[in-house]
Amino acid sequence: MCLAIPGKIESISGDDPLSRTGKVNFGGILKEACLAYVPEAKVGDYVIVHVGFALSRVDEEEAHKVFAYLKEMEELAELKETCP
Repeated sequence: MCLAIPGKIESISGDDPLSRTGKVNFGGILKEACLAYVPEAKVGDYVIVHVGFALSRVDEEEAHKVFAYLKEMEELAELKETCP
């Protein structure tokens, strides 16, 4: 199963709407993402990214909720690995 993850746009490059890309921050990890599907997105916005494509904008509060869920899932996975 693949998940779409929220990230914050740190910078944008390209003038052509179809080839516009951005550096997106996923909790400290910067990745390049295509912004063609979110032409209204700007630096500082949060976007949902799936396989390198930003699919939609999301508000900051919702993005932080997802980060919290992902952290909780990671902690649960670690707990599973350490329990007999």
